[in-house]
Amino acid sequence: MKYEVITINKERKVTLTAMLQEVGGEFRGISARPAVVVIPGGGYRFCSDREADPVAAVYLKAGYHVFILRYSVGEDAVWPTPLTDYEETMATIDARADEWHVLKNKIAVVGFSAGGHLAGAAAALAERRPAAAILGYAVLRRETAQELGLTMPGIAENVDEKTCPCFLFATRTDSVVPIQNTLDMMNALNRFQIAFECHIYGYGPHGFSTGDPSIQSPETIFPQRAEDWTTDSVAFLRDLFGDFGSQGMTEPVLRARINDDGMGWLSLDCTIARIFGNPEARRVLAPTIEKMRRQIVPFEPGMSFEDMMQALGRMTLRDLLAERGIDRDRFDELNEALRRVPNI
Repeated sequence: MKYEVITINKERKVTLTAMLQEVGGEFRGISARPAVVVIPGGGYRFCSDREADPVAAVYLKAGYHVFILRYSVGEDAVWPTPLTDYEETMATIDARADEWHVLKNKIAVVGFSAGGHLAGAAAALAERRPAAAILGYAVLRRETAQELGLTMPGIAENVDEKTCPCFLFATRTDSVVPIQNTLDMMNALNRFQIAFECHIYGYGPHGFSTGDPSIQSPETIFPQRAEDWTTDSVAFLRDLFGDFGSQGMTEPVLRARINDDGMGWLSLDCTIARIFGNPEARRVLAPTIEKMRRQIVPFEPGMSFEDMMQALGRMTLRDLLAERGIDRDRFDELNEALRRVPNI
């Protein structure tokens, strides 16, 4: 393990602590690693140590490089200065990615409370957006920021099609950051068909970090299962980034978007409604569509094929063909043909 502390801004006391794991040698098959940038909470008044090193340990154990960002706080936290700290952090990692053996397209942010706000801003507002965001009991509504005396933008209202996949967790009884913050973010991600996972635990305090007993005070009323967010978030990243394999990272199993409807070109992962609404797509898929007409049984007597396709319109074509066993051996060929059709 190598440690290095980089000063991002001397005047504002902004630092980046790099915790870099070995590659190669005994770590066969690993030439570079994914990374997480940990952003502690603290109400933009300080950076919590409870949400720094203890959190870093979770992702170091999973094989990730970890960077802890201690950003501008107090009088220096006038927006958008903290977001500038994040942008400079990502620029630093990008510039030294080869030296540090970082997979630049597999960097996640992990933020808590106000740090979760900054991590959310990275996901929804930044120029250098991460590949994933893990947001713990995060301030994501403008109204909540104002209630806490913060002049920060809302995050949920700024989610767009470029926002990265997110892992959300919080407790239902959080009396500092209401659960509506997490619910609004979840709904915004769903509206833009962005992959997410959300865990809302039935009770527990604000600011529980990893939930480990070494962090909580003895009188804290806290469900032990809330500690599961740590292993669940690692699993989420592995689904999204791939896992460590003998020849590098394995292929991801989780798509960043539910479907490809927002892409510039069609694919089997577009919805049936989008594909069937494109005359050129119907032309290139004519033989497959004819098989679908013969093999797909209507939901009820007298129901036309077109009505069936409308009823199934939110499914991806890949899912429907796989489910009905149609042209499975031609998926690569069909996908290649669709990728030549503009998504209009």
